[in-house]
Amino acid sequence: MSRSGQRFNPVISGLAAIAALFFILPLTGLVIRAPWSSMTKTITSSGSLDALWLTLIASLATTALALIFGFPLAWLLARVQFRGKALVRGLTTLPMVLPPVVGGIALLLAYGRRGLVGEPLYSAVGFSLPFTTPGVIVAESFVAMPFFVITLESGLSSMNTRLEDAARSLGASRLTVFRRVTLPLIAPSLLAGTVLAWSRAVGEFGATITFAGNLPGVTQTAPLAIYISQSSGKIDEAIALSLVLVVVSLAVMIGTRNRSRSA
Repeated sequence: MSRSGQRFNPVISGLAAIAALFFILPLTGLVIRAPWSSMTKTITSSGSLDALWLTLIASLATTALALIFGFPLAWLLARVQFRGKALVRGLTTLPMVLPPVVGGIALLLAYGRRGLVGEPLYSAVGFSLPFTTPGVIVAESFVAMPFFVITLESGLSSMNTRLEDAARSLGASRLTVFRRVTLPLIAPSLLAGTVLAWSRAVGEFGATITFAGNLPGVTQTAPLAIYISQSSGKIDEAIALSLVLVVVSLAVMIGTRNRSRSA
């Protein structure tokens, strides 16, 4: 028997092993084909460093925006009843299932130089979002923030609100209730949503290249650099950058999982 008391099932175990191999084999291929002898030189080239640095900055900025704006939105969807709530939730989470290229075109129509918001903005201050670093952050936020919102909303909806009521009945202020009761209870969801938003921002491709373009040092993130390297026959460079993203993302996911289980 297993530690949980369930009997060993060879059918389930076999299917689980096949599923695990489905994910492991492609990553094993990356490791086997990696240009280990020239890995350091490839990663530290100016183009690779620019792409990795922009990926880090844009993904962290996207995560910060998700925390600042996504938290209130998740709170509203979880705690407040209002007309049209289902529609707001649907529109908010729609980018999760939209093809990223469609999201990029939608962003152009809204925030491009001739867009609904972009045209008056450009006329007023002469600033245009597309093909700029802020445009990368906007594109990543559009596709990544819904992951934060839906995860945190689930945590807020499933928590025991009677604990908050009890704290308020004992004279605790709203801020104290939030800091001492609500925040600890939703901490796993908050952490999971933050990591999901960050990881989605790191891997974003379609909306970014459509809305912000692929300008080296300006809008070319690591996924775009990998695509260009692979398309131009620089497969070793593409593999090296891919491995960097795999290692960083895996470390973050494992660290987050361990912290959530110990919380």
